[in-house]
Amino acid sequence: MTAIPSESESLPLFRQVMLLVSLSVSTLIYGMALTMANVLLPQIQGSLSATQDQIAWVVTFHLVAVAVATPLSGWVAGLIGRKRFLTSTIVCFVISTVLCGASDSLTELVVWRIAQGLFGAPLMPLVQAIILDVYPRRNHALVTMLWGLVAVSGPFTGAIFGGYVGELIDWRWAFYLVTPIGILAWTGCQIFLTEGWRGRTEHMDWTGFLSLIIAIGAFQLMLDRGLRLDWFESTEIIIEAVVAALAFYIFLVHSLTARRPFLNLRILRNRNFSLGLIFAFIFGALYLTPMVLYPTLLQDLRDFPESVIGVLLSARAVGNWFSFLVVVQLTHFSTRLTITMGFLCQLLGGLWMASLDMNLTLWDVIWTNAIQGFGTGIIYVPMTIIAFSALSSRDFAEGSAMFHLLRNMGSAIFISVSVTLVVTSGNASYAGLTEFASTFSELLRNPGLVGAWSIENPGGLLGLSGEMQRQAAMIGYINAFHLFNILACAIIPLVLLVQTGGETGVRR
Repeated sequence: MTAIPSESESLPLFRQVMLLVSLSVSTLIYGMALTMANVLLPQIQGSLSATQDQIAWVVTFHLVAVAVATPLSGWVAGLIGRKRFLTSTIVCFVISTVLCGASDSLTELVVWRIAQGLFGAPLMPLVQAIILDVYPRRNHALVTMLWGLVAVSGPFTGAIFGGYVGELIDWRWAFYLVTPIGILAWTGCQIFLTEGWRGRTEHMDWTGFLSLIIAIGAFQLMLDRGLRLDWFESTEIIIEAVVAALAFYIFLVHSLTARRPFLNLRILRNRNFSLGLIFAFIFGALYLTPMVLYPTLLQDLRDFPESVIGVLLSARAVGNWFSFLVVVQLTHFSTRLTITMGFLCQLLGGLWMASLDMNLTLWDVIWTNAIQGFGTGIIYVPMTIIAFSALSSRDFAEGSAMFHLLRNMGSAIFISVSVTLVVTSGNASYAGLTEFASTFSELLRNPGLVGAWSIENPGGLLGLSGEMQRQAAMIGYINAFHLFNILACAIIPLVLLVQTGGETGVRR
């Protein structure tokens, strides 16, 4: 793994402003594409005739692609140059986004979502590195803040944009209409960004990289297809498990014995860095999972339109914005206390989600998303400080690659596990509820139910079956939210293991 070099450049003020706008827009479209797809999942599911566990592949495989592509950003930028790499990435990202909208099958959509992840992954780290390199050090705080505000606006904008376009036109047009924004970003970067870093490449450990992506890909495929194929009763799942285990073993052995490995695993001996990676994995798991579960819950069980769902999910970004007002002061006071407060916000929202029923209101969705968005905002800064404050500068590249890899893998794995839990526990609950639907049930002889859920006629039985399916599905979602809470609660005691003071740079 190689670091992106840093070289200061002097640009006229107008060029600096226009470049910052262009770079910010390029990261805006990446954030929009992520949350836009989440809001549109129910409509895509119906359009492509996918089941609930299958439609989650649209998100999970995208995240896996992001995870494996992010560590390559520095190496590729040094190989072909930052301008050529960034502009090519924007073009390929926009093309893959358009092809997502043109997909006629779930398989085709997943393929183009993987491509979207591969080409979108370098945008955030590459743009951040360019900003730190191009602008004078004295302006880093200002330009990073302005860029960060736009970057955070991406998920907020994408949720609302995708919801309204999906409802007023079609889910495909939500992908198509990203094209003009991408063209603006490409044009600005083509005009105002200068070339740099070309030819400055270092050794690339292809054995370590390929063994890692094979292990990750096989493991994620096993998770996503396990429910449908009855897990280890299927030969395919067994093969995927074996391939994942062997590839990961090769990666570990090679990384520990190679002279210049893709990822230097020896830095895991740093306690705070290892804890930071655990926090990053759990952070990723808690961050995106509600945004995948909420849209299908709200549309399938409450019949909310896409536009309303998009606005409701955008409350998460609003909470994230408010966290910016306090996170620096809180972290300066106590790093451990701040990250604890962040996970407690996740737990508080999760406990409320686990108490929901079929009568949930708009306010239930708004405030749980807002409080969890606030929590993610105040987790990220202290989590980054804990992970990197005690690392030497020569280990930043490997550390950053591991950090973002585990964060994205946490999201992909936990989304797969949560969706599997929703489906399996929902089916089990439905089977249990049907045991009470018999002519001997006193509850069904209640005069108030006669006609509506009467078991004496086909219409009544159909209505009763539909209501039991809805209630069973809600139980599945509640169980997934309970798992969410267990994870948020289990991570908090690990904060006590963080080393503070001295050379760590971590405040008590």
